[in-house]
Amino acid sequence: MTLEATVSIGWVNTVIDTAQRLGVEPDSLLRMAELPAESLSWPRWPIDFITRLWHAAERGTGDPGFGLKVGAGVRPASMDVVAFAMQSAATLREAIALVQKYQRLISDGGRFQLLPGGRSTWLVYHPRQGRLAFSPHQIEAVLAAVVRFSDWITGCGVRPLRVQFSQGRLGPLTGYRAVFACPVEFEQAFSGLLLANDVLDRPLPQADPRLAVLHERFSAGRLAALERDGAELQNLGRWLSERMGQGVPRRAEAARALGISERTLARRLAARGQTFQGLVDETRRALALQAVAQSRRPLADIAQFLGFAEVSTFYRAFRRWTGLPPARWRRQAQG
Repeated sequence: MTLEATVSIGWVNTVIDTAQRLGVEPDSLLRMAELPAESLSWPRWPIDFITRLWHAAERGTGDPGFGLKVGAGVRPASMDVVAFAMQSAATLREAIALVQKYQRLISDGGRFQLLPGGRSTWLVYHPRQGRLAFSPHQIEAVLAAVVRFSDWITGCGVRPLRVQFSQGRLGPLTGYRAVFACPVEFEQAFSGLLLANDVLDRPLPQADPRLAVLHERFSAGRLAALERDGAELQNLGRWLSERMGQGVPRRAEAARALGISERTLARRLAARGQTFQGLVDETRRALALQAVAQSRRPLADIAQFLGFAEVSTFYRAFRRWTGLPPARWRRQAQG
């Protein structure tokens, strides 16, 4: 997972609320996912964190239709500020274009693509995962959310002409029919919905050009701030990589290198579900895997370079990262 890959707390809360309606309390869900309780106060989560949440929710609820239920339960808060921009758009097609433009405010976990045709248009979803494999329920939730939100901003029931998934079917067909009310196919080339052009281009009841300008301006500002912080964190990642080998990096040193206060750095990291120590660990992991797999450097030297006081501490950390001791990892990597 890269530093900038995150998801808004609005989408996280939609998953948590659905699990709670199905009998799994938030604190239990977080424990199952091995996530800290304070993560509920973060504005954004790392992509891998919400993937762990999804897998825990699958296990906890045991519901094969969990993803569909999450998608059907979306609300404006699920979509961050993009929801208001969509509501004031002229047409559903324009609203979808706004989602494409400001997708990162909702989630870095995927992107939408429009494939227009003569009478209909495919809305294709391309998921993007981190180090952890996505749950197939996440894909179902996204397509169900498109239908739910389209219903909300149009004021009437929007029904696709067809829906398809690149994955296999997870639950009974009745669950899919209840959400999409159209033919649904599985194990196809891509995941997406086919929408009639007259539905996409019909004027929206709450369209307001002046509000649309204001909402988009606000969304653009939020996106610029998110990208600015992401670039700053990328710089921090590079600094950490270069700083290794000179002792354990300190947060105060990192803040000075970035030209910001230590408190500001901590706040910006927390806003993205990150901690300085977590990034140090991430950097150590990446450098350790590379050094162990691609060189014959003594393991004790690698441990010292990465700032581990004892070789045994490095061994424990490496096993936590990979499930294997470093010597065995090296043998497998080097054949």
